[in-house]
Amino acid sequence: MLLLVLGGTRFLSREVALQAVARGWDVTCACRGASGPVPEGATHLPWDRADAPRPAVADGAWDAVIDVTRLPSQARSAVAATSYAHWVFVSTISVYADNSSPAMEPLLEPITTDVDLAVDPEAYGGMKVACEQAVQSGATSSVVARPGLIVGPGDPTGRFSYWPQRLARGGEVLAPGRPDDVVQVIDVRDLAAWLLVLAEARTTGTYDAVGEPVPFGDLLAQVAAGVGAIDPRLTWVDSAFLESQQVAPWAGEGSLPLWLPRPEYDGMLAHDPGPAVAAGLRLRSLADTAPGCLDSPVTALTPEREAEVLAAWHAR
Repeated sequence: MLLLVLGGTRFLSREVALQAVARGWDVTCACRGASGPVPEGATHLPWDRADAPRPAVADGAWDAVIDVTRLPSQARSAVAATSYAHWVFVSTISVYADNSSPAMEPLLEPITTDVDLAVDPEAYGGMKVACEQAVQSGATSSVVARPGLIVGPGDPTGRFSYWPQRLARGGEVLAPGRPDDVVQVIDVRDLAAWLLVLAEARTTGTYDAVGEPVPFGDLLAQVAAGVGAIDPRLTWVDSAFLESQQVAPWAGEGSLPLWLPRPEYDGMLAHDPGPAVAAGLRLRSLADTAPGCLDSPVTALTPEREAEVLAAWHAR
């Protein structure tokens, strides 16, 4: 299997290349290499995707291409150079216009120009829609995988890793919202393995690449079990109080990861993994995912700020 990975040095694309090498595939990673080396056993093909595709990209006779880009110009140029290959494009559930529903429609309007997300972070979903369209219209055969929150070893975002590390630390734990709020994540290793299944089988179509939706309370219980935190002391604090304390949802400094405003985000972390599972996706348990996140970076609520919010909650 001749596989071209566009990327190959960070998180998901690196895990894809790593697993493909382990399968004995002939793997080439086309990238600048600025984020680190490609996995041992893979070939590095230097390419800054701001430039036109190198001849070696177009002439590689690839069986499949796996791409994670968010920039429409990059998708268009790469597809044009390798349209003969089976394309596996990694999109996102952020392409959906209605986060209150887990339905796979409607989509956002495509944004066909490259937008700097530091200037306009809201452009992410629309650019991914445009990337999907470029792949679907330009490649001879293709499949689109739309992940939700990707977690696991090597996660650079500092989101999900907050919970394994916080529960492992013990003590009273600030838990956001309600224990029955539905959330879902997918382990990067499971997603990467499935992308290779899609590549090898030349699967076509569009899938939500997500884990099982579970109540937040169950997620925290499974994560706690995975890191050896016996009977964690969870204090559930409602969203209105968290907002009054200026605790941020979802991600970033001062946030409680995975917590989302309800009901406007009821559907964002409740997509159906069934079609992807039928197409070969295999999902590990959250207890298996959690230990691999204990050394990952965390960007979230600090212990000091958590203690302040808990004190304020108890003093109501």
